[in-house]
Amino acid sequence: MLTRRTFFSLAGAAGALGPTIRLSAQRGGRGGGQTGPLPPGIAALASMRDQAKPITNDERRARVERARRLMTENTLDAIVLTGGTSLNYFSGMRWGGSERLFAIVLPAKGEPFTVCPAFEEDRARELLATGPFASSDVRTWQEDESPFERVAQGIKDRGVTSGRIGIEETSKFVFADSIASAAPAMHVTSATPVTAGCRMIKDKHEADLMRLACQVTLKAYEAVYHALSDGMTQNQVGALISAAYGRLGFPGGASVQVGEYTALPHGSIQPQTIREGTIIMIDDGCTVEGYQSDLTRTFVLGKATDKMKKVFDIVHLAQATALKTAKPGVALDAIDAAARTVIVDAGYGPGFKYFSHRLGHGIGMDGHEWPYLVKNNMFGWTKALTLQPGMVFSDEPGIYIRGEFGVRLEDDMHITESGAELFTPQSPSIEAPF
Repeated sequence: MLTRRTFFSLAGAAGALGPTIRLSAQRGGRGGGQTGPLPPGIAALASMRDQAKPITNDERRARVERARRLMTENTLDAIVLTGGTSLNYFSGMRWGGSERLFAIVLPAKGEPFTVCPAFEEDRARELLATGPFASSDVRTWQEDESPFERVAQGIKDRGVTSGRIGIEETSKFVFADSIASAAPAMHVTSATPVTAGCRMIKDKHEADLMRLACQVTLKAYEAVYHALSDGMTQNQVGALISAAYGRLGFPGGASVQVGEYTALPHGSIQPQTIREGTIIMIDDGCTVEGYQSDLTRTFVLGKATDKMKKVFDIVHLAQATALKTAKPGVALDAIDAAARTVIVDAGYGPGFKYFSHRLGHGIGMDGHEWPYLVKNNMFGWTKALTLQPGMVFSDEPGIYIRGEFGVRLEDDMHITESGAELFTPQSPSIEAPF
């Protein structure tokens, strides 16, 4: 699937090719393009690529052992990982999704095995050889055979004839349903307490990669901010951001919204042009060794109105209040409530009227992942979640006034042993955002 982040990542690679860029439509809208040199501040950006240290296979093996401990705690006998982020997290493999089942099955006890289309065996073994499952048993299936029977038989061969199989939550329903039919003595359920249970707690290496991603994003945003001028379109600004990421050595991009369209939290594809005094919102991030950043800056080119300044200050206080409230053991919804109270008490309420989305989402290898900072955030978990050291969230309160403007400030928040920290400093003001 071509997501917004994937699209911008592909576009960002163009910036690494040289100090020129075509300032043309980068997302949705129309816009006249022109070819020319990069602004000096962007051209001067230096690659930070050498600061990123890849995840090792020893680290992935440790993840597998943690997954097995969580399987035992959640009475799961095996989990099934199909193509996607969790497969990559444990194996280091990138395997796209299709109607053909490719899966790594990780038992709570015994050796993992792989189920693979027969014609893909060579490619699968090549990829497996680079990761912690190099010696994995590979079970192939021909186009006229059932891969789900291969899954059932592989689990049975490991001594499991009844019990519970967890399916990674982003897997296709047809895969889960067909595995259940092929293994009727097994109960098929969600693997989320294991996969998300591992992924939502970041170790120091993961946190370092995310901190670097956030620093890269802030450098890109600041360089582009100093290159803005009256008359630029949102597409031209988006192209500059992609170019900045290319110079910094990582794929990334951003959504750029101007004026009244900043009141739509995820913006609009309508053509937009920056003018002196108009409010501008830049949102998204980059990818560093598979780990994401997600930052939003809202600012004015020139002089802001008093109302813009007031709304910015309210949102700034809400973000700071959420950060101060966050610490291990605190309920997830309490962080949202703390920020929302600031906004509602300032006259922008009730509830979701002006602050129309949750305070934040988990972030890691996916831009949005478990858990989420909002009330009623269970979605199948068997117990209420609280903040734990190593969790990382976006902290992104906003106020959106339809027909006028919106302000959102977003930094990524890391839960520490004693509280919380932002990977990047808060934006100082609407007229001096960096």
